[in-house]
Amino acid sequence: MTITARTPRPGEPASALLGTLAAQGATGALSTESGIVYLAAGHVVHVESAVTPDLGDLLTHSGALAPDGWWEAIDRAGRRCRVGRQLVDSGHLAAGALELCHLGALFDAAYFVLAHDGPALRFRPGAAHWLGAVRSVPVDTVLRESRRRRELLHRIWPEPDVDRAPLARVPGPDAADLPARRGRTLAQVDGVRTAAQIATALACRTFHTLVELRRLAAAGLVAPVAPRLPVPSPALAPAPASAPATVSAEPDPTSRPAASDEPDTALLRRLLHALEAL
Repeated sequence: MTITARTPRPGEPASALLGTLAAQGATGALSTESGIVYLAAGHVVHVESAVTPDLGDLLTHSGALAPDGWWEAIDRAGRRCRVGRQLVDSGHLAAGALELCHLGALFDAAYFVLAHDGPALRFRPGAAHWLGAVRSVPVDTVLRESRRRRELLHRIWPEPDVDRAPLARVPGPDAADLPARRGRTLAQVDGVRTAAQIATALACRTFHTLVELRRLAAAGLVAPVAPRLPVPSPALAPAPASAPATVSAEPDPTSRPAASDEPDTALLRRLLHALEAL
């Protein structure tokens, strides 16, 4: 069956459209606000999200693959969508290691893309990811695993802000005697990094990092950093309004004063002060 490109209906959940595409045996890319799901013959072959480490980060930061080997594979096979095959054929990576890491990255990204079931934005038939075929997963399996992860994380700590916001340590509670993995995770919390960035630094799957971070949040050891509201510069404050002038009912055109350049000069001066303040 030929699947034509279309924009999903407003508010149509990604999971619902994925189920339809799976039933049709579709091949292509489904975009959401949080990432992209790639399908081949109705199965999920890859998921990517900007808030999770990609496969290259996981492989290179863990030491499983040298950065040069990763970029060499992309240069040689990226245009042909065979990067995964190139990594194995060139001897840089064992097929089993690639498959294991790929599945971990796929389910990590799927949690962010699908667990909260945001709206689908667009489906592009025939679109393929440059990684190429590694391992396909049924859509039902991906959706079920995303829900399972969401429910598990909710039981640990019900505030999902921990997943995306920069995280900071909370002074007060005793952080001694933490399990090793949790202690390493806490050591990466610096008020700037998000869960995905911490996972990258640890060369760890995002979900495992989320589990530890939510446990730390439940213990009162970490908390999301509140977004800072911009403070307007005094130089940008509007000038005080002058008292309204008395206007005659029938102004005489010949009595109008010549236009003064003072307001423009004052505006430029305020802009200059504002730029200097910034």
